[in-house]
Amino acid sequence: MIKKIISLSFLIVALTSCIKNNLSTFGRGVSIGFDPRTVGMQIDDTLMQKSLVARLTLTEKKYFLYIQVEILDGRIFLTGKVDEPEEKIKITKLSWETKGVRSVKNAIEIKGQSNFKGAAKDILITTQLRTALIFNKLVKSSNYTLETINETIYIFGIAMNEEEKKEVIEEANQIYDVKDVMPTIYLVSELSRNKI
Repeated sequence: MIKKIISLSFLIVALTSCIKNNLSTFGRGVSIGFDPRTVGMQIDDTLMQKSLVARLTLTEKKYFLYIQVEILDGRIFLTGKVDEPEEKIKITKLSWETKGVRSVKNAIEIKGQSNFKGAAKDILITTQLRTALIFNKLVKSSNYTLETINETIYIFGIAMNEEEKKEVIEEANQIYDVKDVMPTIYLVSELSRNKI
């Protein structure tokens, strides 16, 4: 009995330290200033992410390099590039088969549908929006992952309130050359385990 308690305590400490070290980064190495998820939610999201990345890698090794997976409260957000439309469908199917999934947003691009000039413009759009969010005092910019594909901005993250959510979308719409804004922004109050 005591061995089980000690083992369980060790496991909890190990997972908590992993979360503090690994899950403090959200998106492309951006440090979160405030993560409203509970430790349990962070563990669940981390386990889901590791499971999905492993399954994608077993399916096709190149997915490890070319597909980015973000998970927030069981909601999966996919970005990256694949060669064929069928691959995008296959990845979406694998994502929906992940235990605990609540939704899947697939922003994966098909290679060959953009060129160098288009890719450079997408990087510029993402950089402009990231900068605008950093300087906007109403927004906690580090709580958002931004991806621009073919001049469409995909936003994934957590907003403290409705005002912050609207502010992020408005900033995105003001960026020059943006064709569309696809927000996937959850309010802290919408996170499943915050509901009582």
